Amino acid sequence: MHRLDLPKAYEPREVEDRVYRFWLDKGYFTPKIDHSKKPFTIIMPPPNVTGELHLGHALTATLEDIMIRWHRMKGDPTLWLPSTDHAGIATQVVVERQLAAEGKTRHDIGREAFEKRTWDWAIKCRQRINDQHKKLGVSCDWTRDTFTLDPGPVRAVVTTFVNLYKKGLIYRGERIINWCPRCQTALSDLETSHKDTNGHLYHIKYPMVGQPGHVIVATTRPETMFGDVAVAVHPEEKRYADLVGKTVAIPVINRAIPVIADEAVDRSFGTGALKITPAHDPVDFEIAQRHNLPLVNIMKSDASLNREAGPYDGYDRFDCRKDLLSRLERDGLLVKIEPHTHAVGHCMRCGTVVEPWASQQWFVRTKPLAEPAIEVVKSGQITIIPEQFQKVYLNWMENIRDWCISRQLWWGHRIPAWYCDDCGKTTVVVEKPDKCAHCSSPRIQQDPDVLDTWFSSGLWPHSTLGWPDDTEDLRYFYPTTVMETAYDILFFWVARMIMLGIENTGQIPFRWVYLHGLIRDEKGAKMSKTRGNVINPLESVDKYGADALRFSLVLGTSAGNDVPLSSGKMESGRNFANKLWNASRYVIRSLPEEPVGAALPPDLPVEDRWILSRLDQLAARVNRLLEEFRFGEAEAEVYEFVWGEFCDWYIELAKIRLNQPGSPSPVPVLVHTLEASLRLLHPFMPFITEEIWQNLTSRMTPDARRPDSIMIAPYPVSTGFTDAEAENEMSLIIDIIRSIRNARAEAKIDPAKKLEVRIHAKRQSAIEPHRRAIEILARVQPLHIMGPRKEPPADGAQVLHVGEVDIVLPVAVDISAEKQRLELERESLQTRIAGLQTRLADQTFLAKAPPAVVEKERGKLRDSETRLSKIDERLKELGRART
Repeated sequence: MHRLDLPKAYEPREVEDRVYRFWLDKGYFTPKIDHSKKPFTIIMPPPNVTGELHLGHALTATLEDIMIRWHRMKGDPTLWLPSTDHAGIATQVVVERQLAAEGKTRHDIGREAFEKRTWDWAIKCRQRINDQHKKLGVSCDWTRDTFTLDPGPVRAVVTTFVNLYKKGLIYRGERIINWCPRCQTALSDLETSHKDTNGHLYHIKYPMVGQPGHVIVATTRPETMFGDVAVAVHPEEKRYADLVGKTVAIPVINRAIPVIADEAVDRSFGTGALKITPAHDPVDFEIAQRHNLPLVNIMKSDASLNREAGPYDGYDRFDCRKDLLSRLERDGLLVKIEPHTHAVGHCMRCGTVVEPWASQQWFVRTKPLAEPAIEVVKSGQITIIPEQFQKVYLNWMENIRDWCISRQLWWGHRIPAWYCDDCGKTTVVVEKPDKCAHCSSPRIQQDPDVLDTWFSSGLWPHSTLGWPDDTEDLRYFYPTTVMETAYDILFFWVARMIMLGIENTGQIPFRWVYLHGLIRDEKGAKMSKTRGNVINPLESVDKYGADALRFSLVLGTSAGNDVPLSSGKMESGRNFANKLWNASRYVIRSLPEEPVGAALPPDLPVEDRWILSRLDQLAARVNRLLEEFRFGEAEAEVYEFVWGEFCDWYIELAKIRLNQPGSPSPVPVLVHTLEASLRLLHPFMPFITEEIWQNLTSRMTPDARRPDSIMIAPYPVSTGFTDAEAENEMSLIIDIIRSIRNARAEAKIDPAKKLEVRIHAKRQSAIEPHRRAIEILARVQPLHIMGPRKEPPADGAQVLHVGEVDIVLPVAVDISAEKQRLELERESLQTRIAGLQTRLADQTFLAKAPPAVVEKERGKLRDSETRLSKIDERLKELGRART
C-alpha cells in the first residue's frame, strides 16, 4: 500500500479498487470471536435481487458502514453480515416481464423451468449488488454473505412455520384477502396502498319478493351485486323496521336474498341499506359470519366474472360495470349516480386495483406474538430512534390484524404443508414427508403456494447466524446491536423481526432500531423515473468518487428525516476530498528526509496548543454524536475542523514558521493533527483517508503498535487536553485577520496591495506575537499594534470591531452606508442578546445543560454585549449617537 508520494490530484478511480482489494486480502472485515469483549453486530437489510442498488441502499450502506468502522476502530469485535433477499413477488414480476418480451408466460415454460430461470437471474443480480456494495466501500464480512433462499434460511423458515402451526399460531382458513389480478397472488394489508379515487356512488333498486315495493342500496361497485347474500339495515333504523325478515331480489339474476339487521351498518352512508357481499368485502364478511350467510365468489383470479354473474360470465369486472349500469338504467332500476371519493386498494408492486376476495389462505395469528413485542419497546429493551416512531410502532402493534402469509407465486419458500388425497387432512412437517401423517397414504400433494417474502425476512437477525442450530455465531453475535433501515418498512419488517425473534429465541433481535429517511431531490421532491430526477449511485461514484457520495448522503441527515441530494452537494463532497488531499500533500512534502517521531515537543507555540486543544474537543464531540446516532452532525464537526481550522488556518500559520528560519518547527503538530484527523474522518470517507494515512505513516518513525491499516487503528478519543487561553487568543487573531480580509473584499482592494492597519487593544501582548501572521495572511504592511483608541479615526477611515479590539483601515467609507450597516448589525445583536438572556434565565436549561455549555452561552452574551457597546461608540463617532 505504501507510495513514495501523493500524486498532484486525487483520482478516486486510481485508489478505490486497489484500497478495497487491500482490505479484503488482509481479512479486516471478518471479526474474531473474543468472549472477553462485547461484540457490535449489524445484519444488513437484504436488498432485493430485482436489479441494482439505488440511493436508498447507498444511504443504508453508508450509515451502517460508519457505525461498523467506528466500532471496529474502538476495538470491538465487529460483525456486519451482508445479505440479499429473493423478494418473491418483486423478482417474479421482473422475470415474468422478461418472458413477456419473448412472447411467453410462466405457465408456458412450467414451474421447474421458471424457478431455474429465476435462480439464474437472482445469482447474477446478487453478484452485481455485492460488487456495487464494494464500490461504496462497505466493510461487511463477505465470508458470511447470505441469501434468503440459502439452505440455512430455508431451514429456519420451515422450522418456524412448523413450530407456529403446532402452537396454533399459523392456521389455514377462508378469509377476505387483497388479491392482485395482475400478479395473481394474495397480498398482505401492508402490500396494498390505498389511493383516494374520484368514483361514484350508484343507487340501485332491489325489488321486494312477494310484495310490491323495493329497497334502494348504494354501492361503489355495482358489478359485485351478483355476490350479494343479503341486504342489511341498522336494527334501530325506523325506515326499514318493517322490512327486516323479508326478501328482495338481486337485479338481472333475480336471486332472492333476505333483509337482515346488523349494528355494523352505517346509517349515514348512502341510503342506510347495505348490500352484503361477503366474498368481496371485509366488513360484509364479518356480517355474514355473524348471520351464518354463505359466501358467493363471483370472480376468477384474473378479475373476470364467473358463472355466478349469469349473463356476465367471462366479462372483465370494469366492462361488466359499464354494461350493467346501462341495463339497470334501461330497466328503471338505477335511481341516481353521485360523485364519491373513496380509497381504492392498489398493488404496491404493479399498481393494479386489487380485489377483496374470499379464499383459502394461510395466516399468522399475530396478537399473541405482538404482546411481547410491544412490551420490549415499552420497557426500553429496544429503543427506536427517532423517538416519535415508537408511538407509531406501538399504535400499529396494539391494533394488529392477522397476517396473510401465503402467496400464489412460484418463486420463494414453498409452504411446508401436504394435503392427503385420501383422508383430506394436512401434514405440516420440517422434512419432506413420503406419506400422510394421519392415514399413512402416500397420495399427498404439497401446497403450491409460497410464503410472503417478509416471513423469511422477519427471521433475518437469527436465521443468518445459524438458528435453529445452536451455533457459535448465534451464541456470540445474537442479539444483534443495531437494526438500521428506512422508516417506511417499520411495520413490513422491523415489527415482524421483533415478534418472530422473541418467539424463536426468547430474546430481542437487536438493541436499537435506527430509522433513516428517504432520499429526495434538492427541492424535496420524491425521486422517480417519471420526474427525471433519479440519481444513480454508481454513476455518482464514477463521477465524484465513493467518498464524495458517502459524504453528501450523510451531511445534514438526521434520524427519521428525509435527505435532500443534488449534484451540487456531491460536488461539495468532491471539493472536500480535494481539499483534504491537497492539504495532506503539502504536509507530506514538508516533512524532512528522516522519519518523523510521534511525540510532541514541550513548550509549544500558542497556535500549536490551539489546534491540539480544538482537536481533543473534536474527538470528544464526535464520539458523543456517534454514540447518539447523530451521524450527520458528527460528519459536519469533522468537516468544519478539517476544512476550517486545520486547512484554512493552522496549515497557513504553519507555512509562516516553515518559511522562517529559527522558528519552532510545526511539523510534529502538523503530522499529529493530520493523522488524528484522518482517523476521525475514516468511517465517513474510508478510501481517501486510508490512502493518505498509508503515505503519511510511511514517513513516520516505525512503531510496532501501529497497525497496517487505518481501519484497525484506534479511533481518537479525548485525552482531556484543553487550553482555553490558547483558544481565546487564536480566536481573536483569526477574527482580526478575517475582518480585515472581509473589509478588503467589500472595498474590492487588489489582493496584491498591502494596507497600513492600526490595531487598538488593551492587551497588546496577546496580539504582538502574531504580528507576522496578521501581516502575511491579511496582506498588511505596515501594521501598528497600539493601545486603546482615544480619538476618532481620520476622515474616510473604516473602523472594525472585534471583541474589545478596534481595527482602523485607511479604506474610504460611505458614511451613510456605514451607518446603515452598523444599525442593522446593532438590531441583530440586540435580538441575539435578548435570546441569550432568555436562555440563561431559563432554570430548566441551567439545570440540565452541561456546565461547559452554560459557560459557552455566557461567553456569547459577554462578547455580544461588548460588540454592541463598540457599535454604539462608532455610531457616536459618525455623528449619530444612540442610547
